[in-house]
Amino acid sequence: MNYFERAKYFKTKKRLGQNFLINGEVIQNILEYSGVTPDDTVIEIGPGVGFVTEQLVKRAKKVIAIELDEEAIKELEKLNVDNLEIIHNDILKTDLSELCEEKVKIVANIPYYITSPIIAHLLGEIDDLTNKNRNKITDILLMVQEEVARRMVANENSPAKQYGLLTILSQFWAEVEIKELVGRRSFFPAPKVNSALVSLKVRKEPLLELTDYSHFRKTVKAAFSQRRKTLKNCLLSGGFSKDNILKSMKNIGLDENVRGEKLSVSMFGNLSEELIKNA
Repeated sequence: MNYFERAKYFKTKKRLGQNFLINGEVIQNILEYSGVTPDDTVIEIGPGVGFVTEQLVKRAKKVIAIELDEEAIKELEKLNVDNLEIIHNDILKTDLSELCEEKVKIVANIPYYITSPIIAHLLGEIDDLTNKNRNKITDILLMVQEEVARRMVANENSPAKQYGLLTILSQFWAEVEIKELVGRRSFFPAPKVNSALVSLKVRKEPLLELTDYSHFRKTVKAAFSQRRKTLKNCLLSGGFSKDNILKSMKNIGLDENVRGEKLSVSMFGNLSEELIKNA
């Protein structure tokens, strides 16, 4: 199937970040990685002109396609199948919990400029323990910019610029894995960056058991607020008292000159709990 020939007749819109996947092998891999079965309901975010959609409807019980572009919707409607529901809306304004009764799998080739907001919309923030969207989802398969994928799977041993708030947000509510790197020529028009397929298996419980999740979020946000500063100075700027910071860091064995990106997620949890104790 010549996806390139089909894609080039559609006028893509730069303002919507449209880059259509035209690599048939990658499309087949998406189907395999998603693990969609005839029992599954799938929400596809940003289906575009439907190259993945037309394969998903053959495998899933139902596909709910959420698309913002009216011209793309006209193309999707040509599929004319009973198990496809098309919703004309912005994903960030869509309450997924209202779309169907059953649990869903997410497949998404999303505009790269809103990747972080979409992940937060799907998973909820770190301290959002009862997020309606997340409670509806079992699995997510995202096509994202490679650089973003590296940040999502990073840890305290990764290059400093990779490990940060997006890392902790992604991993706090999901098991995250890069499934495949995807070159820019797999898209039309070709983007300036390479991409990656990332799998997120949604957790039923958060990664850490804490006494105060909002305090943990505040601690992490402060720690990564100024990359060139030490953790101690970042926490000072974040409103924590100097005595509390120094005592808490000492109690859990942290050097006062350490930077935030050197702490594991569990160590951040320990720090947050210690800061609460010593407040």
